[in-house]
Amino acid sequence: MPEGHSVHRIARQFERNFVGRPVTASSPQGRFAEGAAVLSGREMTAVRAVGKQMFAEFDEQLWLRVHLGLYGAWDFAGEILVDPTIASANGRMGQTNQRGTDLEEALGGAVFDAAGENSLTSIGAPRKTRVHVRMSEQTTGLADEDGEWPPPVVGQVRLRLLTDATCADLRGPTACVIQTPDEMLQTVAKLGPDPLVDDPEVGERRFLAAVARRNVAIGQLLMDQAIVSGIGNVYRAEMLFRARQNPHTPGRDVRPEVVRAIWRDWVRLLRIGVETGQMMTMDDLSPEDWRRAMASRDDRHWVYHRAGLPCRVCGTAIVVEEMQARKLYWCPRCQA
Repeated sequence: MPEGHSVHRIARQFERNFVGRPVTASSPQGRFAEGAAVLSGREMTAVRAVGKQMFAEFDEQLWLRVHLGLYGAWDFAGEILVDPTIASANGRMGQTNQRGTDLEEALGGAVFDAAGENSLTSIGAPRKTRVHVRMSEQTTGLADEDGEWPPPVVGQVRLRLLTDATCADLRGPTACVIQTPDEMLQTVAKLGPDPLVDDPEVGERRFLAAVARRNVAIGQLLMDQAIVSGIGNVYRAEMLFRARQNPHTPGRDVRPEVVRAIWRDWVRLLRIGVETGQMMTMDDLSPEDWRRAMASRDDRHWVYHRAGLPCRVCGTAIVVEEMQARKLYWCPRCQA
């Protein structure tokens, strides 16, 4: 499931390519035909992300709410105006603690991962390109367009949004609905604080209060979008390890200073994730380790997807278990 940083990146892509432009909407799959007919011909006036959900406003105060869920993805094609505050157009997930051309020079050149993406040099000025990009948890990367416009429909497209220069296709979302302003506000009100939406200090107080009154494992609370917005399976495992917190401790028993540290870590990681698009939660890497991490997701995390491998800190085998039908990775010694 796409985590919060990826949805914010998608929203920024819509802001640059669709807001202020009339949009033709259709539902090639047919499952959103009535909604597409209502939206078609209207101008997109605003877009925002809250946690794992995106809300696009159209004139006459209509809102499109999209929750990608486990399998959803947006595919963009045409002229893609790349936001200089995000690392790449293809929506590759994650974050880093190092960025920019100075780092690239220190590493001796561009750093490409297995998908051929250079996440460092893609940070820079906006550029217009004729490309096809996918923004989802399972990114497929960039591909050259063949010049056909609009691009042919491929697969089960729930919703196609089209301007004169840019196309966005939505596939496999959990939710794709039209809402009134009141309905949109009611949806947002049910979500926990998002560091990129709420004032971080206000969000911290909300998060502390919500965790303190729950007799539920902190590992479950971090995935509860009513407690905090945007955290998914990767960030959950990594943030708990970074805090050296046992995932099974009830929220009300976690020390307030630890809860506060977890929130502040989320503030930092979410912002970096939106900027860079790399879900790399390890800090202070050497240039060699950095290059290795950029080339392989297996080298980007402390515990996630490392079941049976030695903990990077203590050497204990990382364990994996089921928590609310999701895989939880943690170190039984560092997080005892």
